[in-house]
Amino acid sequence: MKRTILLYSLALAALLFLLQWLQFGYIVRDLSLEFYLGVVAVVFTAVGIWAGLKLTKPKTKVVLQSNFIFNEEEYNRLGISKRELEVLGLMAQGLSNQEIADKLFVSLNTIKTHSANLFIKLDAKRRTQAVQKAKELGLIG
Repeated sequence: MKRTILLYSLALAALLFLLQWLQFGYIVRDLSLEFYLGVVAVVFTAVGIWAGLKLTKPKTKVVLQSNFIFNEEEYNRLGISKRELEVLGLMAQGLSNQEIADKLFVSLNTIKTHSANLFIKLDAKRRTQAVQKAKELGLIG
């Protein structure tokens, strides 16, 4: 944003310098005031269009292709429930316990219970460890 403002200011300063220089030159005597006002209007219109396109450029979203294959064997071996797997996926997205509870329409204590069960089943002490182990085991992508 600051760069755009700086470029716009420099363009304005260059235009003013050019007009001052032309004022003392030969061209001033031959051309009318309307011509100079037209030049200024065209330049400001061009700069305005450029700035508008630059500032309102749509952001592109990068979607990474994942070769994730769910490991059903580990899922069954660990005895993780579908709801616990869902909670684990939301943990991996970085949601807090309260946000997970709100998203799943359950109480905060239910999420804490699911989290505690996941920590035991995945042999983890923290959420980050549980998510990392689940990724290594192929339970989440």
